[in-house]
Amino acid sequence: MQRTLVMIRHAKSSWANPLQSDFERPLNKRGEHEAQEMGNLLKKMGLVPDLLICSKAKRTRQTAKRIADAVSYDKELIQKEEKLYHCISSVFDEVIFEIDDSIQTVFIVAHNPGITEFVNYLSHEFKVMEMPTCGIAAIQFDADEWNQLPLADRKKLFFKQPDRSNVTA
Repeated sequence: MQRTLVMIRHAKSSWANPLQSDFERPLNKRGEHEAQEMGNLLKKMGLVPDLLICSKAKRTRQTAKRIADAVSYDKELIQKEEKLYHCISSVFDEVIFEIDDSIQTVFIVAHNPGITEFVNYLSHEFKVMEMPTCGIAAIQFDADEWNQLPLADRKKLFFKQPDRSNVTA
C-alpha cells in the first residue's frame, strides 16, 4: 500500500505575553494567515489526511485546526498527542508505529528541533537546517504497515514553506 506522511511545523506563534507558558502560546496573526495559506496549498495539491495528529500545545492545535478547515478534515477527529511536544526525533517513529495500518495519508503537526531532525531522516533529499514555521515536508513509501517506515524506500514528494516575500514582521 502506498502511504503518504506529511510533516508540518506549527505556524508562527505569539510572544506578546512574556509571562505566558510556552505550552500555551497561541499563533500570532502571521501564523494564523500562513496556516490557512499552507492548508489551502495542501488542498490544491489534493492532499487530504486520513489522520491528522498534533502536539497538545496550543500553537500546534491551532495550526492543525486551520489546516483541517482548509482540507475539509473534521477538526473533531484531530488526534492530540502529548509526547509530540518538543520531542526528540525518535518519538515520531513511536507515534507513527501506532497508526492503524488501514490509514494511508497522515499529517503530523509538531515542533522544532525534533521535526527538523526527523524530516532530514525521512529522505536524503531533505537538507533542512531548521524547519521553518508552517514548513511542510512530505514523503511517500510503499509498505503494508506503518512500522515498516524505517526500512521502506522513501520518496520525497515536496518541501514547501509560506511565501514571506512581503512580510515585515
